[in-house]
Amino acid sequence: MSGGLLVAGTTSDAGKSVVTAGICRWLRRQGVAVAPFKAQNMSNNSAVVIGPDGRGGEIGRAQAMQAAACGVAPDLRFNPVLLKPGSDRSSQVVLLGEAVGTVTAGNFRTLRPRLAEAAFAALAELRAEYDVVICEGAGSPAEINLRDGDYVNLGLARHARLPAIVVGDIDRGGVFASMFGTLALLDAADQALVAGFVINKFRGDLDLLRPGLDMLTRLTGRPTYGVLPWHVDLWLDAEDSLAYGRVLGRPDPPKGDEWLDVAVVRLPRISNATDVEALATEPGVRVRLTVEPAEIAAADLVVLPGSKSTVADLEWLRRTGLADAVLRHAAAGRPLLGICGGFQMLARTIHDEVESGRGRVPGLGLLPIDVAFDPVKTVTRSVGTAFGAAPVHGYEIHHGYVLRADPALPPLIFRTDGRGEGALAGNVFGTHWHGTFASDEFRRRFLAETARLAGRRGFRVADDTSFAAVRDRALDLLGDLVEEHLDTDALWRLIAQGAPDGLPFVPPGAPVSPAREVSPPTGVTGAGR
Repeated sequence: MSGGLLVAGTTSDAGKSVVTAGICRWLRRQGVAVAPFKAQNMSNNSAVVIGPDGRGGEIGRAQAMQAAACGVAPDLRFNPVLLKPGSDRSSQVVLLGEAVGTVTAGNFRTLRPRLAEAAFAALAELRAEYDVVICEGAGSPAEINLRDGDYVNLGLARHARLPAIVVGDIDRGGVFASMFGTLALLDAADQALVAGFVINKFRGDLDLLRPGLDMLTRLTGRPTYGVLPWHVDLWLDAEDSLAYGRVLGRPDPPKGDEWLDVAVVRLPRISNATDVEALATEPGVRVRLTVEPAEIAAADLVVLPGSKSTVADLEWLRRTGLADAVLRHAAAGRPLLGICGGFQMLARTIHDEVESGRGRVPGLGLLPIDVAFDPVKTVTRSVGTAFGAAPVHGYEIHHGYVLRADPALPPLIFRTDGRGEGALAGNVFGTHWHGTFASDEFRRRFLAETARLAGRRGFRVADDTSFAAVRDRALDLLGDLVEEHLDTDALWRLIAQGAPDGLPFVPPGAPVSPAREVSPPTGVTGAGR
C-alpha cells in the first residue's frame, strides 16, 4: 500500500487546494511518484480529461492544477465525483467524468452509496499505481450534521487509513479557535487520524505567532507542521475566492502608454471563470470581476463568462441592470466577448428544455444566431486557428449548441477539420470553447484587436508572455513555500507511516452514531468546495 495524506481545512477556501498542490510539487522534486485526489468536489470550474475510452470527461480544475504539480496527466480518477451547482437546491452529478443526473437534498441520500463506492475504488487504484496519493478534503471535517454520510473528509481517512492535517486561514481571523474547534468536534476515532495543523496566508512577524502555536500544541497534543506566508502571486486556478470587484493577479505595467481594462461579469452561476486568468498575466491588462453596471460602462472589453444556468443568469443580468450596460457597451462599438453560456446569452433566442426547462426565451440579440439545448452534454478538447493562422486550443463543456445562424456570419475559430466555431460580428465575439486564452498567439491577437476596437492606440501587446510558464512558476513557488516553511521531515514521516499512536482525545468530541458503529462510512459530504 502506498503512502498517503488527507489535507483537510477548517473552512472552504482555507487553502486546501494550494497546500495539496505544494506538497505534490515538493514530493515530485524528491523523485516520488505522486498523484492528487479529491473524492468529491463542488465547483463549476472544471477541466476536460480524455478518458481511456477516448471520450471527454470532467474533473475539478483544482485537481487538473494539482496533476500539473505532480508532473502527470490529469486523470478522471483524481476527482471521481464532481457536483456542478445549477441552483441553490440542485447540482449536476459528474461521476468519473460523465454527467449521470441531478442531485437534490431529496435524492442525495439514495445516490451517495454509489458515489462513495466509486470514490473509494478510484483511490484504491491510484494507491496501487503511485508511491503517494495526496488527498484534498472538502469544506470542513467538522460539519457534524453531515459526518454520517462523509466520504471526502474523515470518512475517507477512516476508510483508507489516512493520516490528516488541518489547514487554517489566518487571514480570516480566529485561526486558533477554528483549528481547536475542528478537532474538538470530532469523535475519538476521527481525532486519532488528525496529526497536526498548517497555518496558511500569514503576514507578519512569526515570533508574535509562536505563543499561540505553543498553546495549540499543549491543548491538542499535536504539532503545527508549519506556517505558510501569504503570497501575492498565488492566485491562478482559484475555486472559491472570486470576490466581487476583485482584480485578478498583479498586472505588470503596460508595454505602451495605455492600459486595457477588462470587466468580467460575475454571474451567480459562473463557470470556468479561470478562462480570463491568462488575460490577467499580460502586462497592461487589468482584469476585474464585477457585478457593477458602472464598471461595465468604464471597461474597454466586457466578458460574459460561462454559466451553469444560462437562462437563469440571463434573467439576473436583466434584473440587475447589467444587461442594459452590456447592450450600451456593444452599441458604442466597444468589444464584447461571450464564452460558452455567455456566448449563448448573445443569441436572438435560447430554447432550453434541459437546464432551466423554460423553453424559448429571448437572448440579448447581439449575434444573429439561435441556441438550443441538447440533453447529451458535449465534453471534448478542441484545436483550431483564429485571426488568420493563430493556433488555438480549448475545451468544450456544454449542453447548448447553435441551432441556426446567419449564413453570412463568420466564425471566430476554424477547427482543424475546417468547420467554424463561434461567431465574430464586428465588435462582438462568441465561442463555446473554454481555455482559449492559454494559447499565447491567439491571446495576443485577440488583445490587439480588442485594443483597436476600444480605441486604446497606446496599448501594446507583449510578445514574450508564456501562460504555461507563468502557471509552472506558480507551482514551483508552491513547492518552494512547502520546502521552506513546513517541517518536511515530519511531513514525510506522516505520509509514510501514518498518524502516530497515542494522540490525545480533545473533549467534548462528537457522539458516535449507530450508523458508524455498524458499518464503514459510505456517504458524501455536502460541502464540496
